[in-house]
Amino acid sequence: MLVLAQISDLHLDGTERARERAARVLARLRAMPVDALLVTGDIADHGSETEYEQAAGLLDGLPFPVLTCPGNHDVRGPYRKALLGHAPEDGPVDSFGLVGGTAILMCDSSIPGEDDGRLSPATYDWIERTLDELGPEVPALLAFHHPPVALHAPLPDSYPLHEPGRLAALLERRPQIRALITGHAHTPAATVFAGRPVAVGPGVTWTLRLPWEGGDTVADRAADPGYALHVLDDEGRLTTHFRSVRADA
Repeated sequence: MLVLAQISDLHLDGTERARERAARVLARLRAMPVDALLVTGDIADHGSETEYEQAAGLLDGLPFPVLTCPGNHDVRGPYRKALLGHAPEDGPVDSFGLVGGTAILMCDSSIPGEDDGRLSPATYDWIERTLDELGPEVPALLAFHHPPVALHAPLPDSYPLHEPGRLAALLERRPQIRALITGHAHTPAATVFAGRPVAVGPGVTWTLRLPWEGGDTVADRAADPGYALHVLDDEGRLTTHFRSVRADA
């Protein structure tokens, strides 16, 4: 059994509010015996090096592996340099971890300069090569920022993942991919795409108000930051639990 924590949409912007909310969630997770933490994009709000330096400081020293991928607010050059410690280069920021015998593929769905998402040909090639090298007996999860299906909320649905048919075709060819884990929507959600579970992690910075919930703005900034816990059992079934962390917890 594999237990993965997920946080998403930290939007670190140099303010104490953003830092405190991220630190609050990470303090809760630090005490948990999870196998890894997935951070599914929009780590920075403006994509500056100082924002990624702050993110690196918050994520450093956790007692489990940390795997990250970019979102539409992230900028690849500063992300690579200040968060990952890599030399800046062109192309998507894709990375891979083998955690408890499961392959976790962190895929870059960002389009530089745009809010919509797309898995590039280079990313698809990388996924195929990685899965080929591992072999079909190794279970895999794909994590990226943009959900591949509509969530019936105007804001995230306005900035979708393009070309979902190509992703569906990949899933059809690759039964070892057990589920998809995404962020972007700032609301915890569970759905299905191409016969696979899709778990959408809640936002750390604010929570989306759904159309039927009312309120003056789409962003509920008073809601507590959230995280997800994903359990992949020995039968390949994904179960997801969502939690939030009060300021006085």
